[in-house]
Amino acid sequence: MPTSDPADDLLTVRDLVRHAVTRFRESGVVTGHGVTGALDDAVFLVLETLRLPIEDVNPWADCRLTRDERRRLVDLIETRVTTRKPTPYLVGRAYIHGIPFRVDERVLIPRSFIGEILFSDVIGGAGFTLVDEPAAVGRVLDLCTGSGCLAILAARVFENAEVDAVDLSPDALAVARLNVSDHDLEDRVALHQGDLFAPLGDARYDLIITNPPYVEAAVMDSLPPEYRHEPEMALAGGPDGLDIVRRILAAAPDHLLPGGGILCEIGTGREILDEEFPDLPFLWLDTEESEGEVFWLDADAFGIR
Repeated sequence: MPTSDPADDLLTVRDLVRHAVTRFRESGVVTGHGVTGALDDAVFLVLETLRLPIEDVNPWADCRLTRDERRRLVDLIETRVTTRKPTPYLVGRAYIHGIPFRVDERVLIPRSFIGEILFSDVIGGAGFTLVDEPAAVGRVLDLCTGSGCLAILAARVFENAEVDAVDLSPDALAVARLNVSDHDLEDRVALHQGDLFAPLGDARYDLIITNPPYVEAAVMDSLPPEYRHEPEMALAGGPDGLDIVRRILAAAPDHLLPGGGILCEIGTGREILDEEFPDLPFLWLDTEESEGEVFWLDADAFGIR
């Protein structure tokens, strides 16, 4: 007896989401690339593929789909299961703070905690802030820019700033260039290929932001298949994950303006840095989904006044 084609029986958005959740749970796919759990992954895959708003599936849940739409979604769900590619690579898009970015396997999938911090009250808020007057920030640097997402977010938050964005990978910068163009920021975001500060000369900045590679070697060896689709150079941070962070800390004083600061995501290496740099007053920042994985150091910490 011929096997029934799921595309014949799954008629609505709700049907396809339910089917995706079942397949994802059965196969043990791993999430974490901008979504949490099989349901979030399934909703994102279905809505983004249909180019529907991703914030809420409920308005679309009972919409009936065309045969071509159902066929495409069933195939994508099976591709997610069999290849273990993260959903953002399959649909070509990821979001930070609701803002879309193009992604493919040339870049790390955007998911930095810095994105949340840039849009929080610690930037230009009424109480404690890292940056009192965002409009007064004139120059921003994004190191290890990847897809360009943080550089683009910084350009939105600091509306008068010129932003330099650096990455070692020409392939990543090709994707970043597309994103900068999509957001009409070619006149404010400049992309540079090179190793950290090397292509910048003696330029100095009011703000340095960076989400560098910080995965330690032992973790790299045990990454789930989903993470192995991402560029290794965007993840691997050496034996304890902090090789590149140390280089950034060593060179940052030469590129900060008085009154400026550096915002850096490091993952789980807080205790190592606190012990290794006892004279640096790291300010550890928490977000809704992280604790002590991002630090702030102002220029005063490096003796820049």
